[in-house]
Amino acid sequence: MNKWQEPSELDRVDAHRGNAEWVAGQWREPETRVLNVDETGRCFVNPDRTLRLVKPFGEFDPAEHYLLGTVEDRAVFVSNALSEGETATLREVLVDAAPIDRDLAAAGVGLLNWHRNGRFCPRDGSPTTVIRGGLARQCDLCGQEIFPRSDPAVIVAIVDENDRLLLAHQRIWAEGRVSVLAGFVEVGESFEQAVHREIGEEADVRLGELSYFGSQPWPFPQSIMIGFIARASSESIAVDGEEIEWANWYTRDELTRAVESGELILPGKASIAHRLIMAWWQTDGEIPENW
Repeated sequence: MNKWQEPSELDRVDAHRGNAEWVAGQWREPETRVLNVDETGRCFVNPDRTLRLVKPFGEFDPAEHYLLGTVEDRAVFVSNALSEGETATLREVLVDAAPIDRDLAAAGVGLLNWHRNGRFCPRDGSPTTVIRGGLARQCDLCGQEIFPRSDPAVIVAIVDENDRLLLAHQRIWAEGRVSVLAGFVEVGESFEQAVHREIGEEADVRLGELSYFGSQPWPFPQSIMIGFIARASSESIAVDGEEIEWANWYTRDELTRAVESGELILPGKASIAHRLIMAWWQTDGEIPENW
């Protein structure tokens, strides 16, 4: 069920990307391709919705052209572009794309987001310069190297002793939209400790056994989701009414009726939240068509 378990076909070329001449040389190679992303973060795609990878245009600019890595020894860069053509959001790409398209899109959009917000040194506020083919920046004053960060967040499918799934609705969401519970890992916590704390804070549910499910990059703008399936050792629910407006336990039959009637809206297929729900469903039933 987890799409991110297999090794990526994208080679990040760590051994070479520190060589600025080598990186610039890759831009000039005839087989090199570029993933263009518009200013809103939408990827340019072909009519069949695969990523549109084009030949490099113009001179190499290390401040604007970032090396994602190589695919079958062919370099792939990412860049912001004002090109015309069909585009897709990252969420749309993540739904049904081939693994390599998914990996390139997630890495490319995430890297562009980071560069957009990381042009100054967090230590002294000085401007920074792109290094390592776009995978890092270096402060012009103090020399500190700054790397992209991913903020870890846990996301949990909670199942009670009656095999019911806990789904919750955030106040800011559209009416009826639900998901499993999630939250950021705090300083000094393990992922497992974050699961227990977050679920206690958001729903006041106590947990027993935890099982690791998988992870997923979620560059909106820079998260990494760590998924778990947990067994509840208590059934009462108490939400704060502010961030989480309400939460309920659902059997498979209850969830089917609520979704098919339009009462509830499940997370999109691009998300690990959706796959966690489907993983629970498949332990004792066939997933309904079009879910």
